[in-house]
Amino acid sequence: MNTLFDIAPVLPKGFTYYPNFITEAEEMQLFHSIEQFDLQTMKFHEYEAKRKVISFGQGWSFTEQRLKQGNPIPAQFDFLVTKIAGQFSMAKEQVAQFLITEYPVGAVINWHRDAPPFEIIAGVSLLANCSFKLRPQDKEKQTRSATISLQVHRRSLYCMQGTAKSEWQHSTAPVNKVRYSLTFRTLKK
Repeated sequence: MNTLFDIAPVLPKGFTYYPNFITEAEEMQLFHSIEQFDLQTMKFHEYEAKRKVISFGQGWSFTEQRLKQGNPIPAQFDFLVTKIAGQFSMAKEQVAQFLITEYPVGAVINWHRDAPPFEIIAGVSLLANCSFKLRPQDKEKQTRSATISLQVHRRSLYCMQGTAKSEWQHSTAPVNKVRYSLTFRTLKK
């Protein structure tokens, strides 16, 4: 039974959410694939974040403020790249970057927008839910009532493009269980 508090938030134009995008078996397959990689502490200029990452394809260098070519996306993630590309009716070759992020208990993402060269940002959550927040980029519009919170469930897919990417910032609240985020980005044409 739905109550008044079960009403989904009104999301910015260009933000879409797909619960149960992958199965439990696919989630475990992805997790076991991730275990094969040596994730490194995320560094942003001189700051070390509480999360660990590994990136494939074209990544953004915060220090050099440019795209850098990395290793190709590993074959064991091909089924997910294909599934996401199909969801957005694009060729899987358009996925330019794949980022694996491990969030230990208490880890967050602070308010930000993704790097300018990227067009579509799609993310899949593994092993835990998270509270995903959105707020207008324009500081004059950043009121408490303008902030949108969405529970992003494990195995779900979210996507930001257009206005949701260019005119909104996003962040996540601290997680209470280890969570993995698989993020896929396309480049602007």
